[in-house]
Amino acid sequence: MNAPAYGKFITLEGVDGAGKSTHIQYIADTLRAESRKVLVTREPGGTELAEALRKTLLEQAMDPFTETLLMFAARADHVTRVIRPALLAGNWVVCDRFTDATFAYQGAGKGVPADYIRRLADLVHPGLKPDRTLVFDIEPAVSGQRLQNSGKALDRFEREDKSFFDRVRRAYLEAADAEPQRVRLINAAADMQTIREAIARAMYNV
Repeated sequence: MNAPAYGKFITLEGVDGAGKSTHIQYIADTLRAESRKVLVTREPGGTELAEALRKTLLEQAMDPFTETLLMFAARADHVTRVIRPALLAGNWVVCDRFTDATFAYQGAGKGVPADYIRRLADLVHPGLKPDRTLVFDIEPAVSGQRLQNSGKALDRFEREDKSFFDRVRRAYLEAADAEPQRVRLINAAADMQTIREAIARAMYNV
């Protein structure tokens, strides 16, 4: 019996309030309608250990280097226990955030050197990179208003100021310029139908 083909790794990125969580299930359902086996997961999180680290990261203040190390600790467990096994089994993995988020948030947002993050990525997930990354792009002023209107308690990342999210957004735009075949921008301020059409174009020929 032939082994299943290696799966595809799809990641969703963008500033807080861009609407990733609104669209991730739609993407998974669309892939399942095409007879794909799909696993939906998130970062930080995806395993019992990584979810515990997520709680710490979202609630506990810490310096940017500690934050980066904890992000990669959660990612190491997630990749080892969930992402790589699913891909090896032929599944499509749809993940809310991955290492692009660390370059954007801890790197551009908080000043951790990109080379430091790159070396950790090489250690934690050598050879593993998303096949397609959808960046839900929106002006931080708009995403910030969405967060304020959501009525939920904001975590410490969501409470960052506009200048922080300006830097994060700029990092995502630079990633799209640097890797246009992998990173695709989605206008997250558009109406739902327009966004879904953009997702379909971005997912074509993954």
